Amino acid sequence: MSTDLLPSALLEATLVELEDQDAGIKEYDLMQALKGHGFFAFIDDALDSSHALFQAHFLLYHVLYLLRDKLASNQQAWLKIEALDIQLLPYWQAEDSLAEVDKLRAYYLDLSNLENTTAEQVSELISSFWTKFTRHENRDEALAVLGLVDPVDNKLIKSTYRRLVMKSHPDRGGNKEQLQAMNSAINILLS
Repeated sequence: MSTDLLPSALLEATLVELEDQDAGIKEYDLMQALKGHGFFAFIDDALDSSHALFQAHFLLYHVLYLLRDKLASNQQAWLKIEALDIQLLPYWQAEDSLAEVDKLRAYYLDLSNLENTTAEQVSELISSFWTKFTRHENRDEALAVLGLVDPVDNKLIKSTYRRLVMKSHPDRGGNKEQLQAMNSAINILLS
């Protein structure tokens, strides 16, 4: 897919929608607004397909980064791009030496990432996200099992685990359930 295949009307409609949002707009709401202009018509079918949702998200972000570059090069505005806050801001010029490489920009402007990402890869990304999310959600509980509280690093977690396992092992008079709880905690903390 080439950027030439994206209609310039999509960039224009996106800019119009953003100009109407003084406080910013969420990705989902922007996509729905653009759908009202005849873009992203496949979204209705996408609700049952993670891959189609990924494609819609990718295309929107591709357009947003193109628009950001265009606005910045013309010194018109700065486009803040976050899933829950897409917003036009006043233009400001940063020193080139302070500029960082924007890995998300590079990812979304490379259309081969859209073309080459399979439905299976999207499912793996989603699964990986939920695994990490759940791990962080249960972190405090897992640390409490080991008698720890954040902030702690993996080195301290491992050494505390080893020390407690030595004390709690059933072969040394420890408790089987307590050992299982510690094993579960270490799996959450280090996976």
